[in-house]
Amino acid sequence: MGRRRTHEEPENHERWLVSYADFITLLFAFFVVMYSISSLNEGKYKILSDSLVGVFNQVDRAVKPIPIGEERPRTTQPDVSEIDEPQASQQPIDPLQSIMQSMREAFADLIDTNELTVRGNELWVEIELNSSLLFPSGDALPNDHAFDLLEKIARILAPFDNPIHVEGFTDNLPISTNKFPTNWELSAARAGSVVRMLAADGVDPSRLAAVGYGEFQPIADNATAEGRARNRRVILVISRNLDVRRGISGVGGGSARAIGPAPHSGTQRAIP
Repeated sequence: MGRRRTHEEPENHERWLVSYADFITLLFAFFVVMYSISSLNEGKYKILSDSLVGVFNQVDRAVKPIPIGEERPRTTQPDVSEIDEPQASQQPIDPLQSIMQSMREAFADLIDTNELTVRGNELWVEIELNSSLLFPSGDALPNDHAFDLLEKIARILAPFDNPIHVEGFTDNLPISTNKFPTNWELSAARAGSVVRMLAADGVDPSRLAAVGYGEFQPIADNATAEGRARNRRVILVISRNLDVRRGISGVGGGSARAIGPAPHSGTQRAIP
């Protein structure tokens, strides 16, 4: 009896497709994982981790796809943008305190040389400038340095609504010119020049007033050149409100007293 011929099955030349498909699947999963963890978003990483654990450890696998977008994780902590600002930041800013602080920071060099002085209390702030910073001797036309100086002061004062009195003072040396018959006119004209420049630099003109005291409120002895230089000055008085006015008692400047209602505490406290 003859031998039965064995039927040879044809060779499958497409077996590589199975391995290739497995490789592509693994490669796709790898890039999905890499993309998911590429962003330092703890919420997305947690969701991905939970999904993978569910796939490999649970019988009933989840059908919800792994989120890759900007889905925010569920958390018991409130969003930072929804947290109320600290209570302290909601407290109103004291305008006098703010003006005083800004002046001290902006003019620290002039304060160190005693050419500019800042002082005040709960009712007002005084900014005292030596007249030599603003005007030539015996004149009320501002010098070149005055424009830059008063522009910086105006930027500090303009955002507030407090009334401002500009007060001019001179020494006791007599003056008699066509423009200024006496020191009254000179001190008033200097105060008026400062008022006009502040208004031009953005301070509301309705807040401003100019006052001239002449030679009659000295703060130093006019018998010396140093004393006369100290007496030639311009003072900006920023009051807390329209009902608060300053009265000059004897020497002006630092010895000023308040006329009008005092603060609710009933005391006047110097602003540091």
